[in-house]
Amino acid sequence: MDKAQFIEQVSREQESLRRFLCALCKGDAFRADDIAQEALLKAYLSFERFEGRAKFSTWLFRIAYNCFCDNRSASMKAEGEPLCPEHEKLSGDTGPNVRRFEYQGLYRAIGGLSEKEQAVILLFYMEDKSIKEIESITGMPSGTVRSHLSRAREHLRTYLQNYR
Repeated sequence: MDKAQFIEQVSREQESLRRFLCALCKGDAFRADDIAQEALLKAYLSFERFEGRAKFSTWLFRIAYNCFCDNRSASMKAEGEPLCPEHEKLSGDTGPNVRRFEYQGLYRAIGGLSEKEQAVILLFYMEDKSIKEIESITGMPSGTVRSHLSRAREHLRTYLQNYR
């Protein structure tokens, strides 16, 4: 892959990547953009090593997901929070940037999922990624992806029934 091909591929995936990160960041567009920029920079610095064994979008989303996980770990350490809360409790305070988003209820519902459930549900439904692609992006085995997807659906169903 040469530089022009890389730029063309990034142009096609950039909006989708930002949407995915924004949802993972619970609507915090500024944080999502920072993470997207970091991911795109890392991808640019290593695009010559892209072997084409996976789709370009899968490779790029894997880099972005790793950047998100690194960012989350760093911010949790800085705030003194535990590093791996399996399920965050839903609360009225979901961050100042969420309130500015059109899909506040959806972000709040997704925010109640574990981080892994959030990732698989967003990749599957919002980004139309296959189980195999999600496996590559997250590093989880396909059975684990399916399990998180099933649990996420159930948690969202429960939340949305109670939200009405």
